[in-house]
Amino acid sequence: MAGIRMAAGMGIRTEVNDSVSTHALTRLLAWLSPSFPVGGFSYSHGIEAAVEQGLVRDRATMIVWLDGILRHGAGRTDGILFAAAHRAVLAGDEAGFAWAVERADILRASAETALESRAQGQAFLLAIRAAWPLDGLARWDAVVAAAGRPVAYSVAVALAAALIGVAAGPALTAYLHAFAANLVSAGVRLVPLGQTDGQRALAALDPITHRAAEAALAAPLDDLGGRAMAVDWTSMIHETQYTRLFRS
Repeated sequence: MAGIRMAAGMGIRTEVNDSVSTHALTRLLAWLSPSFPVGGFSYSHGIEAAVEQGLVRDRATMIVWLDGILRHGAGRTDGILFAAAHRAVLAGDEAGFAWAVERADILRASAETALESRAQGQAFLLAIRAAWPLDGLARWDAVVAAAGRPVAYSVAVALAAALIGVAAGPALTAYLHAFAANLVSAGVRLVPLGQTDGQRALAALDPITHRAAEAALAAPLDDLGGRAMAVDWTSMIHETQYTRLFRS
């Protein structure tokens, strides 16, 4: 197990390298589990409209679609902001954290992806406060309140991960894996696909998830932004789709 150091005099336990303590690991697994009450099952991130348009129709096209989301869409944007928020918390940088909160809230291409991010972020912190109280959380709640914007899901998870001492690398990779798994689950229901095909898709996306996390961690903040225009388009047209199972 890696040695422990104190981050920026804040009393936050962090690992010297990217290993994760077993106690922090089980917390992170619980928080990113499908059973954690953030309502992730009700969002498809526009995949429902992509299926309706024939753009996602089988396992192969779903993998390509989710690759684009992870590396060029919300996976990239939220990944960069996740890293920024995590760094700010460890450094005690309230202005930097407020910056991440604001950017994560406004950088949404559609009303539905904004709802998806905000609703899950708020639900995540609500459940954390109720069942997993964290030392230091009240300080960052005050920063969020002063910013006057709801917390995006990625920033909420980054905050909690930093407070329990999970390094940015494994925390972001776990977050992106859970994001991809939720979208695969939506695709399995919508295409529809069998559960085995869903697992094959998730396995194919695993190295893509790691590369997306590595790219986001290395990206400078002035490189913030996405380029998944087809995903943005399907999210927009989903707002007026006649029959819908999902909220996004």
